[in-house]
Amino acid sequence: MYKFYGAETPAVTPVAEEYKSIADQRQLYDLLKKVWSADTCAPRLRAEWSKQNPTLGQCSITSFLAQDVFGGEVYGVPLAGGGFHCYNVVNGIRFDLTSEQFGEEKLVYDERFPQSREEHFTDEEKFARYKKLRDGLKELLK
Repeated sequence: MYKFYGAETPAVTPVAEEYKSIADQRQLYDLLKKVWSADTCAPRLRAEWSKQNPTLGQCSITSFLAQDVFGGEVYGVPLAGGGFHCYNVVNGIRFDLTSEQFGEEKLVYDERFPQSREEHFTDEEKFARYKKLRDGLKELLK
């Protein structure tokens, strides 16, 4: 059983030819569970990352990779400590592949804060983590 936000919503399907073998957001989650690691985790959270909480610190790079696969938009939920937690909306279907990192905390998903890859990826370290995640996914799909 999937626990990420939007796991029970209708399936979204790939728009990018190179990802056509991915059935939906649940299968992408399954694949990413094999790729998420401390190396793809945000540096400030890396010491807390574990296989028991693999989505920790993975939100923006995962959301932009999901956008590569399914299209749609990336939005952010404002966080108490500053910054945003990213999630996806594809054809009106909302999902957050990394929501499990928040445990029982309920986030407010309302599409008020669009997120851009251009802004996020001005951080070279974050862009390098995104490429590592993307390359790991592509390797699994071979």
